[in-house]
Amino acid sequence: MAVPSNISLGNSLKSANRLAFYEGHKEIAKLMILVVFLFPLFGVYISGLLGAALGLLLSLLAYFLTPYISMKLSE
Repeated sequence: MAVPSNISLGNSLKSANRLAFYEGHKEIAKLMILVVFLFPLFGVYISGLLGAALGLLLSLLAYFLTPYISMKLSE
């Protein structure tokens, strides 16, 4: 499934579009794996449990919003 070039925020949150984006951009997918796993660990290291929760929130936001932001920047 190809990712549409004029993707909206709502469409970028759909699982099929996100999967297609990450399959088409393997390097970004590898980076997002690192971000999702390392941000909460850095949060624990910096400020304990609250930092872990904030790191988890930031990593999930990055995972879901990266396809939308990437498409908007490439326009």
